[in-house]
Amino acid sequence: MRWALVKVALAVTAMVVVAFAVPLGLVVKEMARDRAFSNAERQAATIGPVLAITTDRTQLERAVASAETGRGGRIGVHVPASGRGGSPTEIGTRRAAPEDVAAAVKLGRASMSPVRGGSSLLQPTAVASGIAVVEVFVPDDELTNGVTTSWVVLAVVGLALVVGSVAVADRLGTRMVRPAERLAGAAHDLGKGKLGVRVPEDGPKELRSAAAAFNAMADQVVQLLANERELAADLSHRLRTPLTVLRLNAASLGDGPAADQTRSAVEQLEREVDQIIRTARGQKAYTQQAVAGAGCDAAEVIRERMAFWSALAEDEGRTVRVAGADRPVRIPVARPELAAALDAMLGNVFRHTPEGTAFAVDVHNAEEAVIVLVSDAGPGIADPDAALRRGHGGGGAGSTGLGLDIVRRLAESTGGDVRIGRSVLGGTEVRVWLALTEGRPRPGIRRGHRLRRKLRTRGRRAARA
Repeated sequence: MRWALVKVALAVTAMVVVAFAVPLGLVVKEMARDRAFSNAERQAATIGPVLAITTDRTQLERAVASAETGRGGRIGVHVPASGRGGSPTEIGTRRAAPEDVAAAVKLGRASMSPVRGGSSLLQPTAVASGIAVVEVFVPDDELTNGVTTSWVVLAVVGLALVVGSVAVADRLGTRMVRPAERLAGAAHDLGKGKLGVRVPEDGPKELRSAAAAFNAMADQVVQLLANERELAADLSHRLRTPLTVLRLNAASLGDGPAADQTRSAVEQLEREVDQIIRTARGQKAYTQQAVAGAGCDAAEVIRERMAFWSALAEDEGRTVRVAGADRPVRIPVARPELAAALDAMLGNVFRHTPEGTAFAVDVHNAEEAVIVLVSDAGPGIADPDAALRRGHGGGGAGSTGLGLDIVRRLAESTGGDVRIGRSVLGGTEVRVWLALTEGRPRPGIRRGHRLRRKLRTRGRRAARA
């Protein structure tokens, strides 16, 4: 797909460049030719007034010498003979053939005559003795003066357009191909048994929908496998009772080959059932780890828990605001753990702030992490650092009773952290930083400050609204 987009962009841009550059190059060449001939006509026009006044050779030679290109031997004047006994006068350099000069006199207008090394402009002018012709030589290099440079500029511009279009097409193709490659890779991994694989829901709209469908399918597969293994373990346990009865009955058969064979078969069957139970337990544990590693949709969990706490908030007259939970936000945290952390933070709001105190939950999906903010308009916490250090929530010695140990362990399990500060509502703000990729360094102060400032700006706008 990426290479196809590049080829399409290359073909379209090349056609556009050819369609515009070739006619423009021909126009530039024609303009240079017209400029050279216009300059020649201008020089011929400087000799015309002198011919209208006099045909004296000395005066004409002086006029030719004073012309712009006269000293270079590029101007010639052909004056017809005066009277029957006179002879034609030739001044300057003559390059045009006599028949071309005669044709110009006959036509009575300017014409071009090809000569060696260029062309000659023949401009007829009426004099007392007949029609004189002013010849101005135009070299070939003047006909193409500046054309090569213009063509080089056009070629460079056209090449730059082609390269630029290819680069843009490649970037667009990458934006489309990478989500598709991630989706294909995740499908292969899921087929190999990696149940915890999930796909980030980014890229074009269609690929985001495909990624969401794949994640939903993977969750369903994990759940079906868990149910299947639970059923296998349950059936194996149910076989215990009839096996015990068979073993007791086999023990009462007495001695003999048939009795020994029956007891051996019962023991073999019991060993097989034990093996099935151990295998089912191991697969169940693996499935549970896959479910935990698959993560969850933080926005969905936040909406669910806020729906639960909103009923109590309504009874106590609290204003509730939720922001950023309107689109999927996947995090590498199990759903029950995130729900427990949210309940701990929201429970603190209800326990440690008076009734009627407003609170808000914001979620921000950054490039490397997801930030969850729980803020309130209560009295705040006097010593946030101590609350984090001692927030074990067990009610023992040195405990603040905030229950932030659940939240802290949740954040640290992803490589993130928890911080307590002053919220835009005037009370406490608990910021939970959940890193999206393991092994990355913990967020720096500058980046965290920039994200907090962005979220606070959004909170102020919502509060004003």
